[in-house]
Amino acid sequence: MSTKGKNNCREFMAEALVGGEACNRIAALRAPQARACPVVFSSPHSGRCWPRDFVERSPLSFDVLRLSEDFLVDQLFAAAPACGFWLYAAQRPRAWLDLNRDPRELDPEMFADRLPADAVIESERVRAGLGVIPRIVAEGMEIHDRPLTWKEGRRRLSEGYYPWHMGLQALLEGLRRRWGQAVLVDCHSMPASAARSMTPLGGRKPHIILGDGEGRSCSPLLMDVLHDLFAREGYTVSRNRVYTGGFITRHYGLAGLGFQAIQIEINRELYMEEGICRTTAGFDELKAAITRVLAALPERLRPLWNDIRREAAE
Repeated sequence: MSTKGKNNCREFMAEALVGGEACNRIAALRAPQARACPVVFSSPHSGRCWPRDFVERSPLSFDVLRLSEDFLVDQLFAAAPACGFWLYAAQRPRAWLDLNRDPRELDPEMFADRLPADAVIESERVRAGLGVIPRIVAEGMEIHDRPLTWKEGRRRLSEGYYPWHMGLQALLEGLRRRWGQAVLVDCHSMPASAARSMTPLGGRKPHIILGDGEGRSCSPLLMDVLHDLFAREGYTVSRNRVYTGGFITRHYGLAGLGFQAIQIEINRELYMEEGICRTTAGFDELKAAITRVLAALPERLRPLWNDIRREAAE
């Protein structure tokens, strides 16, 4: 596997790990190294520290299990701390636990015993096998060859889901107390096939999709700035088309309470070979472009804080 983009900081490694002490961690947080802004970049789906028992019990090969990763997205945004932002990245893999879901989104087909009474079993994501504890990876491949117990499901939530979200919530609340506002930029990658399916006849497929819940989770000023910066790098940018923002964006984008949230989806075709978790020559180019966006962002955001506060209060 390619290790392009490997960061010197031990918290962020390009290699996937199975077992070992590093895999006991749920999240890695890096603080700003420059003049700070109240902005957190999160990467909930790029975790590469795999519980050994999970890998050994699955009928799928390790390479197939990894197909659900937002491959190296934390590495693409690794310059965030140097530019004055927090970077908060999951360490456990998405196939084990999906942090971008409501914790009640549980698939009854996966469990041998009864789920809690408040389980959300009819959501679109659950029906697709992509609840908080995923049933499938990639094109419908079953992660488990036998039903789980609810005890196992509860363990994953208590061990991974709640600590990760408690850490993120505490970070955002601390920034809001200090600055009056906290901004979350939730970073993801999307399959190239999804981008192609969105392309109008004769049009250009999107490289970047920005989602703010159709204007509900953040100020339009924040959306405009990110759109402009990525467009200046030559990327085709779409807004709220198919990807409007997931659970994290909706849950933390409480603008009236001083929280802004926006989701970024990056077309995997730009930087990786889908199906084998391998970088292409485009990885370095994309990472450099994202670094330029990050470097320009503080100056573009500082004049906006008063406007964002005013809009959030309306």
